[in-house]
Order: sequence, then structure tokens, then C-alpha cells
Amino acid sequence: MNTRTVRTITTALLTGIIVLSSAVQPAAASDLVEELRLRTGSQTATINGEKQTIHKPYVEQGTLMVPAGVFKKAFHSEIRLSGEDVVKVMDGPHTVALTIGSKTAWIDGEKVEMAAAPKMVKDVLMVPLRPVAAGIGATLHKSDQGELVIRMKANGAEAPQEHPENEIDSDIGKTKIGNSYYEWSMNYPTGLIVGGSYNESEDFTSFMNAEGTYYLEVLVSDQEVELDAEDMLQQLVQDAKDMGETVMDREAYGEAVTPYARIVTKDGDGMFWEARQYYDHGRLYEVYFSDYEAVNYKDLQKHASLLNSFRTSFNISDTTMKDLSTVENGMTSVYNEDYGIALSVPAEWDKDNQSLIYESKEGTHLSLQVTSAPEGASLKDWSDKLNQWMRDVFVEDAHREVDSYTLNVAGKDAQVNQFQYDFGDGWTTEYNVLIQENGYRYYLEYAVPETAAGDEGLFEEILASLEIDYDTVSENFGKLGEDPYLVNKSSMITRTSKTYGYTLDIPRYWTPVENRFESTIVAYQFTGGFFSIHVDKEISVEMAVSQLRESYAEAAQSRKDFRVTDTKNMTFAGEPATEFTYHEVEKGVPMQGRQLVFEHDGITYTVTAALNDANRTEVQLNALSKTLDSFSFNK
Repeated sequence: MNTRTVRTITTALLTGIIVLSSAVQPAAASDLVEELRLRTGSQTATINGEKQTIHKPYVEQGTLMVPAGVFKKAFHSEIRLSGEDVVKVMDGPHTVALTIGSKTAWIDGEKVEMAAAPKMVKDVLMVPLRPVAAGIGATLHKSDQGELVIRMKANGAEAPQEHPENEIDSDIGKTKIGNSYYEWSMNYPTGLIVGGSYNESEDFTSFMNAEGTYYLEVLVSDQEVELDAEDMLQQLVQDAKDMGETVMDREAYGEAVTPYARIVTKDGDGMFWEARQYYDHGRLYEVYFSDYEAVNYKDLQKHASLLNSFRTSFNISDTTMKDLSTVENGMTSVYNEDYGIALSVPAEWDKDNQSLIYESKEGTHLSLQVTSAPEGASLKDWSDKLNQWMRDVFVEDAHREVDSYTLNVAGKDAQVNQFQYDFGDGWTTEYNVLIQENGYRYYLEYAVPETAAGDEGLFEEILASLEIDYDTVSENFGKLGEDPYLVNKSSMITRTSKTYGYTLDIPRYWTPVENRFESTIVAYQFTGGFFSIHVDKEISVEMAVSQLRESYAEAAQSRKDFRVTDTKNMTFAGEPATEFTYHEVEKGVPMQGRQLVFEHDGITYTVTAALNDANRTEVQLNALSKTLDSFSFNK
């Protein structure tokens, strides 16, 4: 995670406000309306009767751009950072989701196109006034004096909200804040703003005060090896040095109820940071704090009461505690706006919402993808081709079809196929869920290795949580790529290297790892195998062969599951070549490899092809054979 990036954007959410007088207090319950008055090009704004200085609004594409922080100051809206570039402005039941650099906004789940995109201006996030204000329920009009007046009913004047927890500042009596799932809490000062979590993961949470003068973040990660205070101090100091920071103060607190370490550093921009680490519950808790107004490391001491309030515990019976966790029964909700897909996954899994990939530490894998449906193709056609794909890439003894049935999923009839496969290190059970709607195909893959068999029971729960807005894809996308599993395995594409003067055919179903043919390394992977070409101008073919012989001899001595099965001289691409064939078992997976070493015009080439025993089907072997046979040097 790039916490520097997150810090920069979170800071920019709120530094648009500079307080001239006393801090503005929330409107009293008796006040009917909260009001913001501003002018184009003027740094002076009137917020609920108080004059304040803001970063100057300007017009872009006919739209007035204002600092995002004014919505917090004027209407006590909650502003959260989601991921590295998505900002959410929330007020009561309303949510406006903005992406920095994009003219597309999502207002209460509806897609809206704006005239101008949010952007960073001098480290301040500027957003279009009208769509954001209207999105949170405010009204806009122009006064006789030429001011823009934005008004909204005060919280106290409105009827009870359906989801009052969305408005953190309206949580009367909440004096502490934390996360019940990750078991931490701390004091909740007035005006503290939740910056959000990284990529929808609750293991990272950031905060700022309303004035934008300080920043705080909490990170939680699994830590299997127990750490004492001195261990954590050493880690903090080393991390600071690695980031080029100067350590101003340091201390280990081994006798504390929860031992911890702290350091104070000065970064390359001259900002002072206090960093702390705590070890508890098999987790490492990290707290980072910076006061942007600090001119000496001792200035951070005035925030000691807040930092010292941090605890590696969460009291769910404490009514003064605000819980930031959305985890319910170990599951958390995830959402991808581009595809309109929402579902629940285990909270502890690694999550990539942008790519719709989710994985457990034990190897359970969940992924979703959307592709265009071929014209005239049916759900059965798709299912049959996927089943054929399994037979094409797994030998008969390494895969088996378990079940196939129809099920209502996300409001549509879906085809569910269950099968098992074994690369050699144990059987994996996989479910494929196929939905075809509005010219698009939605594919869900859920794979559970036998070492994590308990996760198989989660499949039905995850499937029941799946929701899809089928209109979203057609609104956001045109023609999408085809399902990579359905690419014809006999289809080839010709590739040429002008630099090294060779040409060969590559199967279209192979996935490129490094496909710049003018470079010294070209590599592809496919189910159960890989193929590569290595070019070396510095070493002779004799030396390359000698080094490989030594390497193979050493491997045969040190690894019981490695053996060279054949070595012979041959002709490859019209040149004398040495071929090595070997067999090995790596991490329980048996595989066979082949390496060809030859020279052309003073350049040494090493071609490697390897394939797992479980995947040595006729289809895969033919693809490799075609590729090797096609290799030739340009005349």
C-alpha cells in the first residue's frame, strides 16, 4: 500500500478551509437551515454566518469548482477517501461518489455525467459545486448581491434519518471510535473526520481534523511471530531510515499493558511524524500521526492524549463507542461501480475490487469477469465450451466433473458447474457460475484447495449475496473482450524480433508475461506450463551449455525430485543445438521441462518449455510443438 499517496489525497480533501476566527460549531437543533455563501474568484465565503477563507473557486467547462472541504464545514457532510482516487461526500441518506480526474459521478447509486472532473489544485481537491450540492440534498440560487447561496436543512430540523450512522458527527454521545473486527479503539475528538479505508479494506483507516491541520492513520496486519517493544522499535527506526526520514526521538514501552514502541521523525518535506507499533491478538497495529503546523518534534506532544488513548481492544457494550466496521458475521460487502457488481466476501481475505479478485491466505480464490457474448451463442454453448476447455488442459486422471445444475443467481437463471482438478499437489474443487444477460456474460469462479476445504461452505453464502445491476455494463462499456478460456487453442499469431532476427508463432491462448520481442527475454504462461526465450550477447554457446550442465548436476545432488532424463545434440532452426530434458517435482507438482541452447550470428539463445504432468494433454503438447517448429531466423 502506498500510504504516502493516501496521505496526500486525504490531506487535500480538507485543506481547502482556513479558519479566520473561532471554529464554526454545528448548527443548533433550533436552526432550520445551514447555509454556504460564496463568489466565483473570491477566497471569502460565509458559512452559517461566519466569514472564512477558502481556496479560490473557479469556473471550468462552465462549472464552478470549489474545495471539497466546504461541504464538511457548512453542512457537516462526511467526506471519505475510498481507494486512492475515489472520494465520497455523504450526508444522511445521500452519497456522492467522485473519481479524481473523471467526469462520471455516482449519486445515490445513479450514474451522472458532470461537465468538469474533480482535480487537485495546489494540493487541494476541487470538485464541481452544483452536482455535489444537489447530490447531498442542498438547494442553490443566486442572491441579489451576486453570491451563490447553497442551503440545506440542519440535521436537527429533519425527520429521523433511515441510516443515522452515516453521519459520524451527528452521533450524539460518541466519545470513542474504532473497529470491532480488527479490535482497536481510541478517543473520538470533536470534528474528527474519517478519511476512509484503502480499497474498501478495513485494515487501513485514515482520519483528519476538520481544520486540516493534522492527519492520523491506523494500519492492522497479521503478525505470526510475536514482537516485543524493542523489536517494534527496531522496525520503526529501520522503516524511517528506508524512507529517508530523520529520527528525532525514540522509545520502547515494554512495561505498558500492551507493549509498544514509538518514534518521531522528520520527513523530506520537513513534516514531523509520530509512528507507533503495538503487538496484540497476533496482529501488528501501526499508528501514524502528523501535525502540519509543527515546527519542532516536541510540538507533537500536545496530541499525546489522543495518541495515548489508542487501545488494541474494542468494547462492543460501550454505548459511547463509534464502530467503523461494516463486518457482519465475518463477511464484508464489496462493490465495483464500473460493472455494477456487489457481493459479500470474508473480511480477512485479500481484496482487489477493481479487478474483482478475492483470495484467502489458505489459497481459496474468488474472481468475477464480464465479457461480451458472441452473437447467437447460448448459455449452454458457453457451458459446453468451458467443459471442453477443462478436457483440453487436464489429463483424464487429473480432473473430474462433479455436478452441473441451474440456479437463480442475482435475479437470473445461472448455470453452475462443479468440477475438481489436481496439478499434483492435491485436489481443488471449483465452481463456475455463468450468467448471460443483455449481450454480456458474467462469469464467477470459486476455487477451494483441499487444504482449505472448510471454505467450500462459503460458496452458497457468497452466491446469495451477489447483486448485479445489469444495465450498468451496457451504460459504461461497448464491446468487451472474449472469455480467455474460450480462445481457440489451435489459433496462432506470428511474432518477429527485428533486433535478434527471429520469427515464431505463439498460441493465442497463452498469456504474455514479457512479450517485448526486441528485449533479451520473452516469456509466456498457460495452464500448467510456460515458455521462454533468453538472448545473451555476452556468453558463448559453449559456456551456456557448460553452466546448464553444472546447474543440472547440482540440482540432481541437492533435490531428490529432480533428474535429467536426456541430453542430446540436434539441429534447431537450422543451427546446431544442445537439448536438455528434465523432470522435477516443485511444491508437490510434477513437471517436465525442455531447454534448447544454440548460437546464431554470435548470439546465444536459450529456449525453455515446461509443462506439468497433469496438463500434458495432446492439445497442449501440440501447441508447444507448433511454437517450437515455427521458430526460424529471418534471412
